[in-house]
This record gives sequence, C-alpha cells and structure tokens, in this order.
Amino acid sequence: MNKISLFLIMLFPVVAMAQQLTLTGTIEGLPDNTSVLLINLEKGSSTIGETKSKGGMFTLSGQLDGPSILGLMVGDSSKTALFVGNDVVKVTGNMKQKMDDWKFTGSKTQDDFAEFQDLFIPKFERVNQIGIEQQSGAGSDVLDDSMKLVVADIQQNVDAFIAKHPASPVSAMVVLSTIGFTDDIALLEKRAGALSKEVMQTSVGSQLQKALEDARFNAVGTEAAGFTQKDTAGKEVSLDQFRGKYVLVDFWASWCGPCRRENPNVVHVYNKYRDKNFTVLGVSLDEEKEAWLKAIEKDGLTWTQVSDLKGWENEVAQQYRITAIPRNFLIGPDGKIIGKDLRGRELENKLAEILDKK
Repeated sequence: MNKISLFLIMLFPVVAMAQQLTLTGTIEGLPDNTSVLLINLEKGSSTIGETKSKGGMFTLSGQLDGPSILGLMVGDSSKTALFVGNDVVKVTGNMKQKMDDWKFTGSKTQDDFAEFQDLFIPKFERVNQIGIEQQSGAGSDVLDDSMKLVVADIQQNVDAFIAKHPASPVSAMVVLSTIGFTDDIALLEKRAGALSKEVMQTSVGSQLQKALEDARFNAVGTEAAGFTQKDTAGKEVSLDQFRGKYVLVDFWASWCGPCRRENPNVVHVYNKYRDKNFTVLGVSLDEEKEAWLKAIEKDGLTWTQVSDLKGWENEVAQQYRITAIPRNFLIGPDGKIIGKDLRGRELENKLAEILDKK
C-alpha cells in the first residue's frame, strides 16, 4: 500500500465525522439528568438527538441534509433556535441566562443567523407592535408613517445583509422572512438572484423558490384571476362584469374585527370615487348568511357583495390564496392588478393618484 492510499484511509474517519452535526454544551448551573433535545424545525420538529446532561455538559449528534434551522430544548421549558449544518458546534452559557443569550461557536451559518436575529428581530417586533395598535382601532396617520419607516428600514437592511452574505443560507431566510413586506416581484427575484447557486439548493432556498412562485401569482402588474360567485340575492356575479372599471376586490368577514374597523375607510373612498369609474366588490369569508347580511347593513356596505358561505374554504379565497383578512386587490380597467393590501390613507392616496386626474 502506497503512502497516498494510507493517508486517504487515515483521513476517512475525520471526513466522515465532519459529515454530521456534533453539538457539545457546557452550561453552568445545568442540573444532572436534565433532558436535552435537538429537533429539526424544517421537518415537522423531528428528533435529531436526545440525551441527558452530566456535570453541566451534554453532547448531541445527528445527520443533516444540509444547513437547517433546529430547535434546542433543555428541560421542560427552555428552548432556542439555531441554524447549522454538519458542523462541530459548541454552546456555552449559564442557566440563569435566557437560552437565546447562550453563545454558539464553530458554525459560520450560526454566526450569520445570530447577526440576523440581532438585526431583524427588533424590527419585526416593532412592526408587530404598530400592527396591533392599528388593529385595536388606534389607527392614525402617525402610525401609518411609523410603519412605512420601519418597513423601509427593513428593506434597506435586507439588501445590505444579502450583499454581505451572498453565499449564506441565512440570506435566503432573510429574503423569505421579509417577502411579505413588498409586492415588487422584480425586487424579490433580484434578491434571490444575488444568492449563490448552493444557497438556493438548500432547504430554505427551496422554500424561497416556492414563495417566489406564490408571489408571482396575482402580483402587481399581472392579470387578476377571474371568478364567479353568488351575491346576497343568490345571483351569480363575475369579476369580468367589472372590466372597464377600477375595482377593489375586498376580502373580509363579519366576524373579522380588523375588517370591520377598516370598513369605514372603504366606505369613505367608495363614496368619494364611485362617480369616477371606481367600485368595490366584497368577497366574504362568512359561514352564516344572517351575520353576513347584518354586517353589510350595519357597516353601510352598499357595493356588490358575494360569498359561498364556506368560511376559510371560500372558493375565491382559495383561488387567491388568502390566508389572512382583511386583504384586497385593486384592479384596473384592463383587468390587471395595480395595488394590493391598500388600507386607510394608503388606499385613498392610491385612488387619488389615479382618479383625481380624471
């Protein structure tokens, strides 16, 4: 046997060892026999490894298909997320700390993930806070402006993160986690195109590709999908009947608090612009006709309303991939979508931009 063959044989166990994840923890104050569990959050929380602590230490190992978002659980209530591949990772910390403050070393992907968390999580929390205030009925121009500033800051940081980490799977996660902040499909495709081929072949990269496919459906600039559904009198109404008008297809329900709070804004713009070739077509996700009709009357919704009274299984809602309400699509006379999820002052400003010139 020559020296090269011998070297390869000696090297094989090292290479094989590197092809699995090994996570070693040294946690001050960790009681003996504490359960430690590592799960794959991308695969239905399937278990990767499980062990018991001893002397404040534990070791877990398992095989990953590639860089993955995992969950580390220590005891019954402590848990944190990490983003690693088949790396040799060490975690250190103290049981008096939050697990999110424990330090992970040995994985470049995890380093990038920690940077993502520090940079974006506070911004996401701010978005949620403003959204809660808006939905509670405390909507105002100040809140709308605050939301726009936070979203603009997020968009700027997304591009900066991608430019800094084009070969990191965390960048794919950054694009994926912020995809709902823009309707600009060209921008989303540009961001995905800036990522390396290897990143797009990871699990999170595949999720991003699927999300882009969904985003292309009913994107601004595309033709709105046609549909037909019955109105309150049982008469079939088709979206094609509104061709030649500006129409706001508004998904809502009588039981939806944010929808009901938004209705006065829709009533306002309808009354303001209905004589300028604008109308509204409501699509209700109600199940009970009586509740639907009472809400229409109480809120003064005088435009056409349709529903099949199947709730979340409403066929038009399914067709438009509606997963939350209120949602709306502003469609131009040519049948193409010119705006999405326009509410409050943003909706009125968009209509003023288009219709006040006419």
